[in-house]
Amino acid sequence: MRDLFEQAAEAKTESDPLADRLRPVRLDEVVGQDHLLGPGKILRRLIEADRVPSIVLWGPPGTGKTTLARLIASQTKARFEALSAVLSGVAELREVLKRAKERRAQHGERTLLFVDEIHRWSKSQQDALLDAVEKGLVTLIGATTENPSFELNAALLSRCRVFVLEAHPTEALVTLMRRALSDKERGLGTVATEVDEDALLAIAGGSFGDARRALTVLELAVKDARLVEPAAPHVTRESAEEALQHRALLYDKAGDAHYGVVSAFIKSMRGSDPDAAVYYLARMLESGEDPRFILRRMVIFASEDVGNADPMALLVAVGALSSFELVGLPEGVLPLTQAATYLACAPKSAGVIKAYGLAKRDVTELGPLPVPKKLLNASSGLQKSLGQGKGYKYPHDLGGLAPGETYLPEALLGRRYYQPGAQGQEAEIRARLEAWRSLQNDAQGEEE
Repeated sequence: MRDLFEQAAEAKTESDPLADRLRPVRLDEVVGQDHLLGPGKILRRLIEADRVPSIVLWGPPGTGKTTLARLIASQTKARFEALSAVLSGVAELREVLKRAKERRAQHGERTLLFVDEIHRWSKSQQDALLDAVEKGLVTLIGATTENPSFELNAALLSRCRVFVLEAHPTEALVTLMRRALSDKERGLGTVATEVDEDALLAIAGGSFGDARRALTVLELAVKDARLVEPAAPHVTRESAEEALQHRALLYDKAGDAHYGVVSAFIKSMRGSDPDAAVYYLARMLESGEDPRFILRRMVIFASEDVGNADPMALLVAVGALSSFELVGLPEGVLPLTQAATYLACAPKSAGVIKAYGLAKRDVTELGPLPVPKKLLNASSGLQKSLGQGKGYKYPHDLGGLAPGETYLPEALLGRRYYQPGAQGQEAEIRARLEAWRSLQNDAQGEEE
C-alpha cells in the first residue's frame, strides 16, 4: 500500500491543487501535530507498529486528518477502504463491509475503513457500522471537525480512541510554505519565486491554523506574481494579503471549526457581555456555522446559566429556535441576536444544574429509596389496606401549603437541592421558600 500512495503522489500534475500535490506520503514529512506524531508519541508508535485500533481524528479543517488516514494506510498490512459521509450512505457502507467479510473469510486479511466527516452520518447510519467495529471486522478511522462526544453514538465512540489534532501554529505553516517553494517535483520550485518573509507570515496568520488554506493562498499568490513578472516573480506582503482576501470567504464558510469561538460565545453570555456575545455570534454565522447548533446551545444556556432567575429566558431561546425554523436565513439572524442579547443581559443562576447534580448524587449513592406511602395512589382496596395514601394532606384545601407535610424519602429529609440565588426572580423565590420552610418547621415542631 505504501508504494501505491507514493506513486499516486508522484503522478500528480501541476494542474492539481498544491495542497493535494504536497500531501505527505511518509510520517517524517508531516509538519505539526508533534504531540501525536513526534518521536516516541503514542500515535506514531501505533502507526509504525501497525497496531492502530479504531480511532477518531478530531480537529479543525486543514490539520491533517485525511493525510493521517492515508499515512496509516501506507503503513498497514490491512486493505484500505475510504468513504465520505457526505457522499455515501448505508448502502455503500454495507458493500464495504461485505468485501471486508469476504477478505477475512477467504484470506484472513484485515480491513481499514476511513470515513471522512463521520459526524455527517445520522445515528442510524452510525449504528450500521457499530457491529462491524465491535466484532473487529473493520478498523475504523473516523475524521470529524465536530466534537465526537456530541456527534457520534456513545456506543460507537466507546469503541474508538479519540486523537485531537490541533490548528497548525504560524511557524509550522511557514515551514510548510517554504517546503512548497523549494520542492521542484510536487511544489512550486520549478520557477524560482521570491517570497518576502512578511508575506509568508501574513498568509500563515490569515489561515487560522489551516495548512490547506495556507498552501492554496500561497499558490494563488505565486501564480499571480508569475503572470505579472514571469522572469522575476516576487510575492510581497501586499500581494499575499490580496490573495488571502480573495480566498477568505470561501474558506471561512467551508469550515472554521469554531471550538474556541463557541466557548467564547457561551462565556460572554455567562459574563453578561452582550457586545461580545453578538460578535462571536456573527463570527460563527458568517463562517457558515449551522444556526440550529447555536440555537441549541442557547436553549441549554437558558436553563443552565439563567434558570429561574429569569424563567422568560428559556421561552426567548425556544422562541428564537421556532422563529428561525419559520423564517430561515438571512432574516433568522434577528431572533438569534435577540436571544443572545437577552440571555447575556438576564440575571444569572446556576441553581438548576446544581440542583440536578445534587439530586443525581443521592440517587446514585443511595439507590431507589422507597417513596413515602402517603404519596402513593390508593386506587384499590388492597392499596388502601397497605396504607398507601393514608395521611396525605391536599395542599389546595389548606391554602396552597400543607403545614408539616414532607415529600422526600425518609432518609433524605432536610436535603436542600435547589438553592435559589440572589439574582432576578430567584431572590423572590428564595424569600418565598424561606417563608414556607419556616412554616413547615414550626408545624413539625408542634407535631413533635
